[in-house]
Amino acid sequence: MPIANDWTILKLIRWADSYFKSHHIDSPRSTAEILLAHCLKIKKIDLYLRYDQPLSSDELANFKVLIKRRLQREPVAYITGCREFWSLDFKVSKDVLIPRPDTECLVETALKVLSQDKGLESDFLPEPKRIFEPGTGSGAVIIALATELMSGLSDKGSTGLFFASDRSPKAVDIARTNARLHNLEEKIHFFSGDWVFPVKKRAPLFDIIISNPPYIPTQTIAELQPEIHKYEPNMALDGGEDGLESIGHIIRCAHLYLKEKGRLLLEIGHDQKEMVQGIVDEGGFYKDVGFTKDYGGHFRVVQMVKK
Repeated sequence: MPIANDWTILKLIRWADSYFKSHHIDSPRSTAEILLAHCLKIKKIDLYLRYDQPLSSDELANFKVLIKRRLQREPVAYITGCREFWSLDFKVSKDVLIPRPDTECLVETALKVLSQDKGLESDFLPEPKRIFEPGTGSGAVIIALATELMSGLSDKGSTGLFFASDRSPKAVDIARTNARLHNLEEKIHFFSGDWVFPVKKRAPLFDIIISNPPYIPTQTIAELQPEIHKYEPNMALDGGEDGLESIGHIIRCAHLYLKEKGRLLLEIGHDQKEMVQGIVDEGGFYKDVGFTKDYGGHFRVVQMVKK
């Protein structure tokens, strides 16, 4: 690692890129840029507007610390405390799962479901939809949905009543912080609890329940990349012996909290389609079951309608 203060931003990016490559770190150039921008407290694009700026000794020392953390396979998102999802920035910590691009398919599917409501296309004020996300984590999914509904249809008034829960109080705190960052702190109601259990059975029913539950089989977690199994919260990953413990629990219980013809949407593992279909068929609480593929061509989202 260079220690002289004649190292410029561009020299450091090139050096870190090469250094990360030699240690088999994914996306070495992008990683170098993100970490250096975070170290200097500037935007990534500003690195190239100030490419010939030398770093101070303190800045070099701080950058060295970030590099060491990444070499230990700590995810970039945890190092910077931030991750982009749905073109929005979210604060993250080791208390929440890092939002992933595949989960955007869950948001897209929910928006398609909502757009099918002809009331949203009428000239009359649509009835607000009650949307609940158990296991919210960082709040990325419910905040993305709320952002789309509040902005895209704001001319028609309130379009959603949003609720989200997590069994981790620390995760709920992070989700609230993210809602505040996106001016949604008064729109989304957060609370702690395990899946749908915190919701009173006498409470008004929901139009949509949406969730990205843990679905990785317990025995395979240790086989995942170190960035995942060493750093991300196990309870957000571990789906039990077959990976379907949480998914099955939600499918068997969610119908009690859904309106007639209300919808349940879940993210699932890439190889779980047939097993999830079996759980749905066994319960007999839903109809119109459909599966949506992610950008890699894998079945990633299941949706169903309460009978």
